Amino acid sequence: MSEAQNNDAFGDSAKDLLERLNNETRTRALRDRPGAVDRAIWRQIAEAGWFSVLVGEEDDGLGLGLNELVSIAREAGASLLPEPYITASTMMAVALADCPATPLRTRLLDALMAGELLAGLAWQEREGQLACDTIETLATRNGDALELTGSKVFVTPALDCDGWLVLARREDGAPLLVWVAAGLAGVSRQDRPSVDGSVLAELRFDHVVIDQNHLLAEGDAARQATDHALDCARIVVAADLLGAMDRAFAITLDYVKIRKQFGRAIGSFQALKHKIVDCYVQIEIARACLEEGLRQISAGESLALVASRVKARCSGAAMLVTREAIQFHGAIGFTDECNIGLYLKRAMFESAWLGSASRHRARYLALQPAARDTTAADAEVEIPADENWNAMSEQDFRRMLRTFYRRNYPEEMRNIQRRLYWDEVRDWTGVLSRQGWLAPNWPSQFGGMGLVPEKLIAFVEEQEGHGVARTLDMGTIMVGPLLIKHGTPEQQARFLPKILTAEHRWCQGYSEPGAGSDLAAVSTEAILDGDAFVVNGQKIWTTLAQNTTHCFALVRTDKKAKKQAGISFLLIDLAAPGITIRPIRDIGGHVEFCEVFFKDVRVPAENLVGEINKGWTMAKALLGFERIFLGSPKQGRYALSQLNALAESKGLFSNDVFRARYAELLLDVNDQAAGYARFVDMLKRGESLPPSVSLLKIWGTETYQKICLLLYEYAEETAPIMESCDPLRPSLTPAPILFNAIPATIYGGSSQVQREIIARNVLNIPEE
Repeated sequence: MSEAQNNDAFGDSAKDLLERLNNETRTRALRDRPGAVDRAIWRQIAEAGWFSVLVGEEDDGLGLGLNELVSIAREAGASLLPEPYITASTMMAVALADCPATPLRTRLLDALMAGELLAGLAWQEREGQLACDTIETLATRNGDALELTGSKVFVTPALDCDGWLVLARREDGAPLLVWVAAGLAGVSRQDRPSVDGSVLAELRFDHVVIDQNHLLAEGDAARQATDHALDCARIVVAADLLGAMDRAFAITLDYVKIRKQFGRAIGSFQALKHKIVDCYVQIEIARACLEEGLRQISAGESLALVASRVKARCSGAAMLVTREAIQFHGAIGFTDECNIGLYLKRAMFESAWLGSASRHRARYLALQPAARDTTAADAEVEIPADENWNAMSEQDFRRMLRTFYRRNYPEEMRNIQRRLYWDEVRDWTGVLSRQGWLAPNWPSQFGGMGLVPEKLIAFVEEQEGHGVARTLDMGTIMVGPLLIKHGTPEQQARFLPKILTAEHRWCQGYSEPGAGSDLAAVSTEAILDGDAFVVNGQKIWTTLAQNTTHCFALVRTDKKAKKQAGISFLLIDLAAPGITIRPIRDIGGHVEFCEVFFKDVRVPAENLVGEINKGWTMAKALLGFERIFLGSPKQGRYALSQLNALAESKGLFSNDVFRARYAELLLDVNDQAAGYARFVDMLKRGESLPPSVSLLKIWGTETYQKICLLLYEYAEETAPIMESCDPLRPSLTPAPILFNAIPATIYGGSSQVQREIIARNVLNIPEE
């Protein structure tokens, strides 16, 4: 059984069990007895193997991992399971499993896995604590016993609990993990009911005498076991939150489709529809973050780094989604009769437990590896002309890229704040072409590098790290992939090689005056006349058309057909007679866009891609390629590098407010990269990109703008000056950077259009 199938099997098994428990009713019943646990259900959960997943086979556990437990947690969150299963399956199981073997450890583990033990990990001593860095609870020697003095806060479970694994310290400061049974003399408990029916207790230990044999771990072993258990638990909490927001969103989506106001489903009103899409985007980014985090752990990434990343992302997303779910339901959503409030309460508890989103963003930033100095030359490596790039280690692959850029990319072209013209990138394009690196996203059989998603992201990151400018790349990112998927063998042989040598450079002929983002409102006409189409009309916003040789265009070939029918997809040589190109200067003073006029232009019929009058199918496929490109983390990573440079120049990382905002944007970009990798992987499998790819365009371009706005804000009075605000960093020019970011949410289909696409084609929200 594959790993994915194994995870699905655990998830399906958990779902079957949970569907029999009526957890919504049981969650409400906890108001009468907060924190109570039904021991019969506790044993059912144990029998299903939940408490054994992270326990090794040598201890009679299942010897599995976080992937399987995450699958269970997502179902538990969606079902609102009220039992404190995370404390048992993760915190207790991991902490005990990490302790040295003793008879007591074996008894506790066996009882835990059998569902006979209800226990918790008592480790926290102050608000906002994320690790066992300071320990005040003291365990002193008292003859053959230990005497425990101190307190722990936010402990769960509490009511009916059999005992706790308590983190304490010796007088010399060395940490200890000791087992403290409930009911021992000197143990007192103050229960504090939480919004979701659970209880977070304060435990006090007043000279509690503990048998020496109840010491389970000491020194580094105690600290590491505790930190390991906490970070595993944070990942499982994130999965539970994902399940809860998934379910809350599904309930809400159904509601807005049937609830009517003013004779229409409320979901059809744009103000609500776009907010619903934003919730969907939040969930999908959180899902991608969690999935990538699990892969990173398997690849050896720091557990603490991943735990803070996924806890921050899922906490923030769950609070937003469940809060908006109440809003979408209106007044009924704020009543106890409506179940949607239970999901908000779940999110409220779990987003705060084990560290809030803001705490984990700060920790994530603090745990980041030291930034690589892009000016420092690491070891030079050989750069083969042809290689199985995917077989290289990522470290070697990145080192090779850095060597290549240092040797070949012009220093004066680094970090330029605008699209460069052909005469500026001609030589660099030739270098990439000769190296075979002009199309890293193409399959190798068509002359590309054939990079898997992880390598493609590394390729993009190293380009950004070195400040490499875009080439005239619509041929490689749009036309080429379209012809690879939909072109004839003759078209592939005629056009693809010349894209790879840059002999053919392409622009896009989609938009027309007056049509805006309505790409189906095509009036440019093409009439078949023998072996050629005669084209008449006008296109606008054709990027760098003045520098290109060819245009791929939507043309109307049947005026009588409906708007999205009767459109064909043509490849047009811009050297053909009858074509006029008029450049348009933008607000930044650059000539990036053009109008293109066609008057009786003859285009060979063999330049038709796909069938006649079926061009809308081609257009949608190509838009998918464009949106995944525009949704890549490339722009965000570049903007972050500039923001980082400003922060270092002005000492901003000592400013707590700036650090918090920076950390949030860093996570936004990294989690965008996780979403990007999911869609790139679809392309690598030969799948068509679904309409949901629009979420990348929304998230990516809006994140890019947020970073550039923060850069502009913190540059203060130097921001509007059209030169660098730091003489040591000539590319640090906030105004041109912002000019570059502002249209990002417009071109390639505005953010509003992308939301409409998701609402209509992914969420199936009715128009009326």
